[in-house]
This record gives sequence, C-alpha cells and structure tokens, in this order.
Amino acid sequence: MGRFCKLALTVAAFLPISAAAANAGPCTAEIQKVEAQIRRAAAMPAPAGTGEPTAPQSIGAQLHHQPTSQSVKSAVARADADAAAALDRARRADAEGKPECRKELEIAKQLYGIY
Repeated sequence: MGRFCKLALTVAAFLPISAAAANAGPCTAEIQKVEAQIRRAAAMPAPAGTGEPTAPQSIGAQLHHQPTSQSVKSAVARADADAAAALDRARRADAEGKPECRKELEIAKQLYGIY
C-alpha cells in the first residue's frame, strides 16, 4: 500500500469523530474542508509530492550529494507524522472549543501543501 494511501486511511479513520460531533467547534468546517482536500489529493494520480506532507530542507540536503534511501524514508516518515499530528491537534482543540485549532490547522495545511 502506498504511503499516500496509508495517509488517506489515517485521515478517513478520524472522519466519523468529526462528523459525529454534536457541537461544532470553531474550526469544524475548515477541518472537514482540509480533510476533503487530503482525500481528493490521495485519490488523484498526481505529480510526485503534490499534496503530500513535506518538511523543511535539512542542512544535509545542502551538502551536494545524493540522499540515502534510508534518509529519504526517515524524512518522509517524519513529514507524515508531523502533518498527521498537527491535524490531530487541530481536531482536539476544535473538539474542546479552543481557538488554537486555527493555528494547528494552518500548520497542518502548510505541511500538506494545502493553500
């Protein structure tokens, strides 16, 4: 199963939680919109990297040599984890009615490349 498929399944696993919320939080609608954008991106064959979580370029990437397959896997795993964690923090803050959900949602959108 591809990395992006796993990510889409992770997002889909949380959808019933947000859909079942009786009292919508301050970010509920925006979170649902972002989740839909992630699902659409996961379903479409797109150029490599489009709509996938990203991370800032490391110092090692600037040393003019090719990355190892392990360093690429590590960076991908870290970007996936960071993006999923930010979206999860946004959901939790939203469920608690905290406006901090907006900040976390912006972080998640940036990591997923959603603007």
